[in-house]
Amino acid sequence: MRTHLPIAGIVCDRKKVGDHFFHMAGEKYIDAVREGAGALPLLIPVLDPPLAPEQILGSIDGLLFTGSPSNVAPHRYGGPAPRPRTILDEARDATAIPLMRAAEKAGLPMLCICRGFQELNVAFGGTLHQHLHELDGFLDHRVGDWKTDLEEAYGPIHDVRVVPGGLFSELLPDLPPDLSFQVNSLHGQGINRLAPPLRIEAEAPDGAIEAVSMPGAPGFLLGVQWHPEWRHGENPVSRAMFSAFGDALRAWERRCETTS
Repeated sequence: MRTHLPIAGIVCDRKKVGDHFFHMAGEKYIDAVREGAGALPLLIPVLDPPLAPEQILGSIDGLLFTGSPSNVAPHRYGGPAPRPRTILDEARDATAIPLMRAAEKAGLPMLCICRGFQELNVAFGGTLHQHLHELDGFLDHRVGDWKTDLEEAYGPIHDVRVVPGGLFSELLPDLPPDLSFQVNSLHGQGINRLAPPLRIEAEAPDGAIEAVSMPGAPGFLLGVQWHPEWRHGENPVSRAMFSAFGDALRAWERRCETTS
């Protein structure tokens, strides 16, 4: 029996702890789904072989794709082999990328954060810069070694400017005249070639793509490179994002109840 709360699936990371593998999701994402979106978080394991998307989609009302220390495997987008000691998570790739495509086709709401933002671009035909800070003209978007605690690491560090006429323009009607706000920055990779169906929603001062949507998607779909889940209740932009995601989850749940 379904509860009165919509269900948001959270795709896990696969990590080895000691001698065993675990399927994990950060508590900050789980809390943002429960408190920020008003939904029930449901963790989705990344098994081998992966769960089929149709096995997952019938049990949830939307999906959150989280950030992670791992990177999308470059062979997924035709990129060069990763450098030694690069952290990959092929199990997550194998679950998340087909699941994104199936969820978009079905119209389920999706919110994609950091690694999830990059997965979204790869899933729909885009590519990634593996070392953004090494490219001429780009800032170093990684967490600096001088940031000694979480408050510093997740603190606002640079502006992003919203591109007029998109989803953010609807979600954030009270933006200042320059259409900018500050975000944190904890990523080494970034979008290279934008996937054809995606639209740029916001950019960093160096031109790095920081947020995307998909105008042709049948449901709510938003990806951001920063981490809105961190202290989400204290940030008006984060509150607006998770509130909109929650509204989309509830709308999907009502639709399913009406058609069942």
